[in-house]
Amino acid sequence: MNLYILIRAIFSSIILCFTLASTSYSEIVIPSKEITPFDVIKIQLTALQNNNEPYKDAGIEQSWNFAHPRNKEMTGPLPRFKKMLYDENYVILINHISHQINLIEQKENMYVFAVSILSKENKNYVYIWIVQKVRYGSLKDCWLTTSVFFPKYDGESI
Repeated sequence: MNLYILIRAIFSSIILCFTLASTSYSEIVIPSKEITPFDVIKIQLTALQNNNEPYKDAGIEQSWNFAHPRNKEMTGPLPRFKKMLYDENYVILINHISHQINLIEQKENMYVFAVSILSKENKNYVYIWIVQKVRYGSLKDCWLTTSVFFPKYDGESI
């Protein structure tokens, strides 16, 4: 009888894991104070890497959610932000093959990262990505992206 309960618990746990994995992928992550600067970028890059999952430009919308209010002032509303992401300097991020995030500078309210991207064309690029803590409003103390500088081409991948 105990073996039956154990097997049933294991089976239920496996089903729960698969359910959580499939549902969490489709949900837009909302900024919170608990999300680290590294994770802000990881969330944005993973979303952009799978841009059209679960719907067209879902990755861009996810990235928009983690744009700092000052960044949103510069890029305009979401439709303009989407257009900007399809520009030659940022389209590299959409559906890219892989990414690597390296911290290059840390201050009290700002982190600077070098983000290496392997594009879908097997070319390597490096972006400088800045994340800062919001100091006001409903997003106070959340880490959000303030700028992503144009990429530097870093050669072809084998």
